[in-house]
Amino acid sequence: GRLEAVTQQMGYHPQYLDSFLKMQHYLMHMDGPLPFDCRHYIAIMAAARHQCRYLVNLHVLQFLRAGGDPQWLRGLEFIPPKLRNLNEINKILAHRPWLITKEHIEKLLKISEWSWSLAELVHAVVLLAHCHALASFVFGCGCEQDEGLGGRGSLKPLSLGNQCFCEATPGNSCSQELLRINRKRSLDSCMELDSLRERMQRIHVEAEGREEMRLLQQDREEGEGQGVEVGVQGGTEHHPDPSVGLSPLADPDGEVTGATNLACYTQDPDFGYQDFARRDEDQTQVFRVQDYSWEDHGFSLVNRLYSDIGHLLDEKFRMVDGLQSSAMAKRQGCEPSVFKRGIWNYIHCMFGIRYDDYDYAEVNQLLERMLKVYIKTVTCYPEKTNSEMFDRFWKQFKHSEKVHVNLLILEARMQAELLYALQAITQYMI
Repeated sequence: GRLEAVTQQMGYHPQYLDSFLKMQHYLMHMDGPLPFDCRHYIAIMAAARHQCRYLVNLHVLQFLRAGGDPQWLRGLEFIPPKLRNLNEINKILAHRPWLITKEHIEKLLKISEWSWSLAELVHAVVLLAHCHALASFVFGCGCEQDEGLGGRGSLKPLSLGNQCFCEATPGNSCSQELLRINRKRSLDSCMELDSLRERMQRIHVEAEGREEMRLLQQDREEGEGQGVEVGVQGGTEHHPDPSVGLSPLADPDGEVTGATNLACYTQDPDFGYQDFARRDEDQTQVFRVQDYSWEDHGFSLVNRLYSDIGHLLDEKFRMVDGLQSSAMAKRQGCEPSVFKRGIWNYIHCMFGIRYDDYDYAEVNQLLERMLKVYIKTVTCYPEKTNSEMFDRFWKQFKHSEKVHVNLLILEARMQAELLYALQAITQYMI
């Protein structure tokens, strides 16, 4: 009867969890432009870009339950060309979303046997951005960890097939058949929400007690970890590889769990994140929120082409912004809103998104170097995140506060990808 791992972690912030589950359920299981099996296969393609076996396995199971063709699971060479054509935009959104153009959109929408409709493409883009960002959360909170390696706060994933995300709250079942299959295997699919929250709180109190004891013991046995400075210098972001000077914390050359098994779902695996504006290259065109924002442009477009998803996304963005973070802000000596905005804008800056009304010098003042290294790794190449990185950043902070940071990473990253994709769609439509 344990909770599914992502739900456990998000359960530290129950109001956000409610909002997340509603959006997740609508995106994957309610009426929409895309067939149900295609939705899960797109999720597999998105998660595979970050070698996230946890999400791939979850959606493989749901793909088969939705009646998907098992042959598709042999790899991209065995899926319809229409789906395979999505690979390019998947790759770009996952690693360098600023490269997407209206030409990429036009190529998918052009008149042919395998063309996409605008509504289908918007649905697919939201799916891709959602799963890329969720992969960051999965790695950032340790849901990818095997049980033998130990998950964050002793919260570990269920065995495969026990439940999907939407079964964690009443009324969010995938289907009557799935409820029948899972009823005997998971108490959570039929729990009342109040009971679910009470159980989460008890688990979390126990988990945080264990974590604090473990970290105290670790502090006695080990010296402070090494760190690198990731700062804003001369108005231009500089982001060195997070492994530099972090040998005790990161092993980017180490084996990534399940990476070889996921190769069939990716093409051009060497394509990855690069710093948006390298010092030795010409300045890439900056995306200015004043010119194209979620509130003024993205929301209306996505809601018009994929009914109601805009409202659910907007609720989720607002919910993470409204989460209480007074403890984190107090430790940094600033207001909660100032602290959260520093994290949000730092993440967007790594993707080339700038706010004209923000002083980026504040980033160095608000975010200590280990936190910045952690944020960049989880945001840009989450597959390189390991348990020691999570444990070492802000060692004095509670697990729930670290989960809060990962929720900010999830939402800021998802919004960044959506802004680039929706702007390209808008330019195509003009």
